[in-house]
Amino acid sequence: MNPSHPPFVARARHLPLLFAALFAAAAPLAHAADTTPAAPRAADPLAPARALIAAGKWRDAIEALQQVNATGSADWNNLMGYSHRKARTPDLAAAERYYDAALKIDPRHRGALEYSGELYLMLGNLPKAEERLAVLDKACTFGCDEYRDLKTTIAEYKANGGKYVPSAWKP
Repeated sequence: MNPSHPPFVARARHLPLLFAALFAAAAPLAHAADTTPAAPRAADPLAPARALIAAGKWRDAIEALQQVNATGSADWNNLMGYSHRKARTPDLAAAERYYDAALKIDPRHRGALEYSGELYLMLGNLPKAEERLAVLDKACTFGCDEYRDLKTTIAEYKANGGKYVPSAWKP
């Protein structure tokens, strides 16, 4: 030890060695806790339909979703509802059935809440759209895009004298 340095400085020089030794001793323990390698992530079976939706190819998206046929998935039902609602010839009754199915599976599904709220505005049912907005408000603890988007769409609906004005799709 160098007599010109106080004792804590001499010890501080050895801290990196001490930490390295502790890390080396703990590393096998940390690795042993996770002896099973992580399973590879499964591919999203809805990805092809999502790409078709993003491209505005509604009928193709519906066909892709029908091939997957994941009726027990809230996301699948939401995408089916969205595609039926946005199609060149919208099938609003089918859209409502799919949104309702999504919300039966997951009552807090933010996409289905937002899009079904928009559907209700298309149908002229402002109270039902506001009901969806209230559920979204509870589902989005600190706010979310779906809540803000539906709130804006409702405000536009009111500003346009109770007329729904479609907006461009937002990915």
